[in-house]
Amino acid sequence: MTGRDEVAVLQEVLAAEHAVVYGYGVAGARLTGGPRRRAQQAWDGHRARRDELAGLVTGLGGEPEPTATTYNLPGPVQSAEDARALATLLEERLAAVWADAVAALDGDLRDLAVRGLGEAAVAAARWRGGSVAFPGLPERN
Repeated sequence: MTGRDEVAVLQEVLAAEHAVVYGYGVAGARLTGGPRRRAQQAWDGHRARRDELAGLVTGLGGEPEPTATTYNLPGPVQSAEDARALATLLEERLAAVWADAVAALDGDLRDLAVRGLGEAAVAAARWRGGSVAFPGLPERN
């Protein structure tokens, strides 16, 4: 895989992380107590991962995908239940992007993608209240 191809894959994951950071900001506003703390930790973790990806893209000679002003949400987030559903969906979608990255990347970047997929799958399972057979591969569940 060329550096250019690696940048393209990393840009896809970076764009997905931007959307997740945005979504957790929305979800966190509707949560309280432990779930809110978990959303805050997830938001912090995704911001750190986003920054790491931006650094990798830059290091490979690319210009990191910028964050959008806003992102489309699947529906209104008016309750804690809506917020938990959004957090689950965010992590499920992110797991799918990371799964694609696992298939496309090699070496240390593949290791990063495997970790990203695992983290997103675990987070989705926590928000959902259970796991799925093939995280990141919705067509297999």
